[in-house]
Amino acid sequence: MATKLFRIAQKARKEPDTVFHNLYHLLKPDLLRECYQELRKNAACGIDGVTKQEYGEHLEENVADLSNRLQRMAYIPQPVRRAYIPKPGSDKLRPLGIPALEDKIVQAALSRILEQVYEPKFIASSYGSRRGRSPHDALRDLSDTVESGRIEWIVEADIKGFFDHVQHDVLLKFLGHRISDERVLRLVSRLLKAGVMEEGQWLETDEGTPQGGSLSPMLANIYLHYALDLWATKKFRKGCTGVMRLIRYVDDFVVCFGKQADAERFRQELETRLAPFGLEVEPTKTKVLAFGPEAYRKAREAGTKTETFDFLGFTHYCGLNRNKTGFRMKRKTAQKKFRAKVAALNTWLRENRMKYKTRVLWEKVAAKLRGHYAYYGITDNIFGIKDFGKQAQELLHKWLNRRGGRKPMTWEKFGKMEKRFPFPRPRISVHMFEKRNRAVQGYLPGF
Repeated sequence: MATKLFRIAQKARKEPDTVFHNLYHLLKPDLLRECYQELRKNAACGIDGVTKQEYGEHLEENVADLSNRLQRMAYIPQPVRRAYIPKPGSDKLRPLGIPALEDKIVQAALSRILEQVYEPKFIASSYGSRRGRSPHDALRDLSDTVESGRIEWIVEADIKGFFDHVQHDVLLKFLGHRISDERVLRLVSRLLKAGVMEEGQWLETDEGTPQGGSLSPMLANIYLHYALDLWATKKFRKGCTGVMRLIRYVDDFVVCFGKQADAERFRQELETRLAPFGLEVEPTKTKVLAFGPEAYRKAREAGTKTETFDFLGFTHYCGLNRNKTGFRMKRKTAQKKFRAKVAALNTWLRENRMKYKTRVLWEKVAAKLRGHYAYYGITDNIFGIKDFGKQAQELLHKWLNRRGGRKPMTWEKFGKMEKRFPFPRPRISVHMFEKRNRAVQGYLPGF
């Protein structure tokens, strides 16, 4: 199966205009079995209540039956179970979609097939949900772009409720540019229109992508590739008087410009471009700001500060390099994300403090800290991760002392416990400049 997928990827790369007529036959037991193996063991159940372990007890029979139903076009996706979870840092609830287990397998298999077809078509600065690419790669690209010395303006954009407003007919039309296999298109359509089950009531889904499924990010990339990326990089860029670079991670993106006029025009034309595809810009989260070496120099001369913008959980701001000789774009944990992470940890500790013994609870908090440091431990953000580590320890101490009937955990005892089971040390593990071939400096003479 890996060989077949590789051949499709080769053909898609060598023949960029080819249309694939026969892909559906790849949905065979081998691929479905691989996708089952990749599912998380503790993943929540859909409306069928089937767990991965239960499905795996008769895996070969189940996979063979699923493949047979797929090939006969007798496979009907089940509605997605909708649950609501607290939104960290807010009183609002966030909807969470949980597909049935077989639907997760089919979505994963279909996503792998689509990946081979579309991966060579996606632009280089699209990073979200692509194999071998991470949010940190997108941030490195942004650093390189801004610190090239040619960027002076940023458009920070936000698409309002993107995943809820993808138009099904438009998405199928986009898929048809590369795939003429009607069975693949029919399967995608069935998954899109499977509906949502909420409190025992079936709700129709006439727009949007499957909630909570692995197929959703792939479909989002395809949708925005045609709706945004090609327009920005092929058409809009031709009319720019200065440099321009779009950097996108799924539906989160920023656009860098050398000239203010180009940035202002992009902000204006973006709404017009997205409207035919059922998308609209969130005006309160979309802005044009002066950002770069020249903007920073002018702000320092005027005794003010340059504006900042948020991207992928970080606030980006202007500064100087270590030697104070040149411009540097720096970053720190966005306050909104910081508060949300602290609130989420507080909620988790409150709900689980009685469930686990002290040592187990301690180790789980340490694991959460390792995960936080792995993502947010990025160049310039040492104080951000130190603050989070301090907050996490204070919250753990607080909830260990709210487990009625147990001896209090004094700070002295807490310190002794930490010596025996030390928390991970906050450190920078993601270096923004490790892959650079040039020194970015000297853009601000006299500093």
